Amino acid sequence: MMEKSEKCNGATAPRFPMALMGSSGSENEEVITTMRTAETMLRLVPMALGVAALVIMLKNSQSNEFGSVSYSDLGAFKYLVHANGICAGYSLLSAIIAAIPRPSTKPRAWTFFLLDQICTYIILGAGAVSTELLYLAKKGDAAITWSAACGTFSGFCHKATTSVIITFIVVICYAVLSLISSYRLFSKFDAPMNYPDKTIETTVLHG
Repeated sequence: MMEKSEKCNGATAPRFPMALMGSSGSENEEVITTMRTAETMLRLVPMALGVAALVIMLKNSQSNEFGSVSYSDLGAFKYLVHANGICAGYSLLSAIIAAIPRPSTKPRAWTFFLLDQICTYIILGAGAVSTELLYLAKKGDAAITWSAACGTFSGFCHKATTSVIITFIVVICYAVLSLISSYRLFSKFDAPMNYPDKTIETTVLHG
């Protein structure tokens, strides 16, 4: 009976670790797949929003008895269109790359981190200057005798406001993406910072 129990124990003991390893491996693969899908979708969201903001602004023009105005007459709105176009193109490209099942490497992590940061500041700048222009168009500026234009071109201002609001939603999306890419980079890889001179100086001083 003891021999049988030992045989049984000997036969069954190696199977449990293998089963546990197999289950943990499949769970890790499922988690990685889920995270990859979530990141891909999150990168597609600012693309769709950026295209929406771009199209609204491109079609933004108004004419009446007082004259006509178009987004192309204002540098801030042209910058907003270009910024949304650039960031939408990057979002599509990064979503395609993120959807490809390949291991994360240091160059890839650094590339995502830097480009996410750059796009965040580009789109934030576009939203900021456009907001300032809209404020002047709605409130005017008595110091420079700039009258409020939105009373005359209310339709133009309404579409511009919608485009700017969507742009700031894109800013939020890119801020989240920047946090994700920075966490992925600095949690897996060390920052490229070496201090050989300080190490030598400390050694000499202690010596």
